[in-house]
Amino acid sequence: MLNLTFDNRFVTELPADPRDDNQRRQVHKACYSLVKPTPVAAPTLLSHASEVADLLGLSEADCNRDDFLQMVAGNRLLSGMQPYAMCYGGHQFGNWAGQLGDGRAINLGEVLGKQGQRWTLQLKGAGATPYSRTADGLAVLRSSIREYLCSEAMHHLGVPTTRALSLVTTGEQVMRDMLYDGNAAYEPGAIVCRVSPSFVRFGNFQLLAARNEHAELRQLTDFVIHHHFNHLESQYAVGSGQIVAAFFDEVCQLTAHMIVEWMRVGFVHGVMNTDNMSILGLTIDYGPYGWLEDYDPEWTPNTTDAQHRRYRFGQQANVALWNCYQLANALFPLVNDTAPLEASLESFQQSYQTQWLAMMAAKLGLLEFKSGDEILFDELEQVLTMVETDMTLFYRCLAQEQLNVESFRPAFYTNELSDEYRETLTTWLAKYQVRLAQDERSHTDRATAMNAVNPKFVFRNYLAQQAIDLAEAGDPSRINELLDVLRKPYDQQAERSAFAAQRPDWAKTKVGCSMLSCSS
Repeated sequence: MLNLTFDNRFVTELPADPRDDNQRRQVHKACYSLVKPTPVAAPTLLSHASEVADLLGLSEADCNRDDFLQMVAGNRLLSGMQPYAMCYGGHQFGNWAGQLGDGRAINLGEVLGKQGQRWTLQLKGAGATPYSRTADGLAVLRSSIREYLCSEAMHHLGVPTTRALSLVTTGEQVMRDMLYDGNAAYEPGAIVCRVSPSFVRFGNFQLLAARNEHAELRQLTDFVIHHHFNHLESQYAVGSGQIVAAFFDEVCQLTAHMIVEWMRVGFVHGVMNTDNMSILGLTIDYGPYGWLEDYDPEWTPNTTDAQHRRYRFGQQANVALWNCYQLANALFPLVNDTAPLEASLESFQQSYQTQWLAMMAAKLGLLEFKSGDEILFDELEQVLTMVETDMTLFYRCLAQEQLNVESFRPAFYTNELSDEYRETLTTWLAKYQVRLAQDERSHTDRATAMNAVNPKFVFRNYLAQQAIDLAEAGDPSRINELLDVLRKPYDQQAERSAFAAQRPDWAKTKVGCSMLSCSS
């Protein structure tokens, strides 16, 4: 048997749904419902992340055992597991949606990993729960590949994120309407085992507050502070408004940092609803996300958001702030004072701006941000948006010693550059060279520093689609090949440069490469 030790604090310390039947319903005065995964017909392990397995104390041999496969497929519960689905609500596209909950995610339990770390194992796509509403609780292979690989890609890029342990197919077919256009079809079913210190979201607090279930709100807040922010307990009285306000302030800071990291690597989440916001500042729920290839701050990968573009790349910080406002509203009954909450929201804006400026300075190879550099950054954005420019490739090209318009040829999606553009880029490069000279930094040092924050390899949308197409045709080899490439996104990996190429023409409008829906 697998040697995993479970210690399920969420289940033992927080209020449970008194009912144990797996029927869709409104669940009141509870943080979770006990529910078991639905067994699947013929699971096959397509891939596992050895680094995540190691966090849990699992060896490579363990991950090749049948009981590992049956566990991550939801067919077998190990001793100590107490599977459950969380109850939460949230704002979706700016509108209060009421109760949502884990509609296709089931938490298996909390594993005590190496050196005392604690990790919650969660199966996504393992069947219906009381929160599934009209859905089936299942997931398909295409979305599962995207979630599995992007979770690990983001970790290796240095972006705060939940992790992914495994990807399995179920041997069953799942009906989905990919673009919500009436063309539903059967697709291969799959399950991802996600791993995180916690899957608690802003929406967990919001639903309890919206229902005036303040006793349960207090229990959840005290629980989260004690187990995830316990350093605050030595600074403030437990249960006081001050400690809750301090907790909120830290959540704001963690969230600001996460968004800065998204912006650094060109990641667009696509569906920043409050139920998709982690209280630990981790990227969570990889649905219709995308990578900014052509630099366009107005771009969103989500077809559902195509009209209003609420969750576009350039708007992510503002949306995160709005989401923090909603969390502040939920926590207010425990603080009973708007001043500290408002101060934290103001601090979010200041912190984000400071971190963003420092991040941009690092991307440009500057030793530090100096007053006036923001003009250089603003003018660079104008350069990037004048012609279709690959963001990732542009910044890697910028690390070259000799810089001119032709230095960036690999980043352009067009061969035709206007005289106006050439003059604009040349003028910007001249200003950039003047600024670099102020640091008195060698080219070697500058290039090394830039290539440590500007990745060569990101999980491009077309790479995901290629892996999906191959896997759906019966060849899952590209999944592990990409996983291996994305483990070292800043390294040259010359033999794998094909995976760093700009988006091919065929992917510009292909479904799955340019736009995606919330369909699983």
